[in-house]
Amino acid sequence: MSAPTRRPRVLVLAEAANPEWVSVPLVGWSLAHALRDVAEVHLVTQVRNRAAILKAGYVEGRDFTAIDTEALARPAHRAAEILRMGEGKGWTMVQAAQSLTYPWFERKVWQRFGPALEAGDYDLVHRVTPLAPTAPSPLAARLARIGVPFVLGPLNGGVPWPEGYGHVRRAEREWLGYLRGLYKRMPGRGATLRHASAILAGSRFTAAEIPAAHHHKVLWLPENAVDPARFPRRPARVPGPEPEPLRAVFVGRLVALKGVDMLLEAARGPLSDGRLHLEIIGDGPEMARLTAQAAPFGDAVRFAGWLPHAEVQGRLAEADLLAFPSIRDFGGGVVLEAMAMGRAPLVVDYAGPGELVTPETGYKVPILPPDRLVPALSEALDEILADPAGCRARGARAADLVASRFTWAAKAEQVARVYDWVLSGRATPAPALLGGPLAA
Repeated sequence: MSAPTRRPRVLVLAEAANPEWVSVPLVGWSLAHALRDVAEVHLVTQVRNRAAILKAGYVEGRDFTAIDTEALARPAHRAAEILRMGEGKGWTMVQAAQSLTYPWFERKVWQRFGPALEAGDYDLVHRVTPLAPTAPSPLAARLARIGVPFVLGPLNGGVPWPEGYGHVRRAEREWLGYLRGLYKRMPGRGATLRHASAILAGSRFTAAEIPAAHHHKVLWLPENAVDPARFPRRPARVPGPEPEPLRAVFVGRLVALKGVDMLLEAARGPLSDGRLHLEIIGDGPEMARLTAQAAPFGDAVRFAGWLPHAEVQGRLAEADLLAFPSIRDFGGGVVLEAMAMGRAPLVVDYAGPGELVTPETGYKVPILPPDRLVPALSEALDEILADPAGCRARGARAADLVASRFTWAAKAEQVARVYDWVLSGRATPAPALLGGPLAA
């Protein structure tokens, strides 16, 4: 088959796609929306997203279709909320419930679009969400039988818990994670991978979980990107003539795995002597414990709670550094948002954030047990405090990197190359995407 000479007609499946929400629904929406610039896209999503998508200006029936699976999805979600044993905890349980109910969504998609797919009205189908690699796609085999290519991903998840953090795992109620290997034996997973024309992996960990037999069609594409209109580049904060503290900010859920307690311990010295101020944006079950831990530092630590995105931009603009010591983060969207604004991040070199940050664009400490990670964070903070100009320079390079490679528009262009590749029958070498080739 020759390379396509027109924009491909793509049926984009994003069960979670909502411009008014965060996390996975925002990723699903952002990528699906950006793909409209490179392809003729019809979005298929869950009915819970309908109102927000209509508000965004889409025309139902022409631009998108809402599939109603609430009769199964709602009770499954309620059961998962009970079993997760706490708000903001047991995330694996929520993902498991979604993976078990998701095939019904695709069954309804086939009922609605099967005739059009068989008639050749679409060149390919791209499943954007769920991101979880545990959710099988029964459509993959159906599409293979009628000769319609199926693009899967970005998939992200399956990142193992690092050694030495069993106490954090228990605090997160992640008991289901002990059975994480069982998803590889779930009915339909093998067929999904086998029949996919291309598999986008959101992290190297996720890519490594895919059987080697499929690596020839696995491409590394980090799941997150930024909208420059929402997180525009901002000039670095110019210090005044008098010595003043370095300003760091943390943004995220206040849960044990985010490592804010270790950050406060690592920063004890500069917080106490006035060389560092830290603003913590977010809320969660750890708030009371962290507030007590930070009490000796007085005004040097500020808890802002949850803020609208627009206010988060302003707080990042006022900061010098994003301090984000999460020990198990699949994507790290806030890391890219800070980098887009020209703020260097300090992260733990594990999973998503560690794959986004380079020594030229930020600071990384190795993943270590808590008794060794805290000194490593402290040493990194001392380096930053000793050279604030170097921190600003890394932030500027981070903004350049994001502008060129990690906007949603840039990501859509990369996905367009994947579409061309699969529509040509994968007759050429696989394209190297934003994250580089899988073998890199």
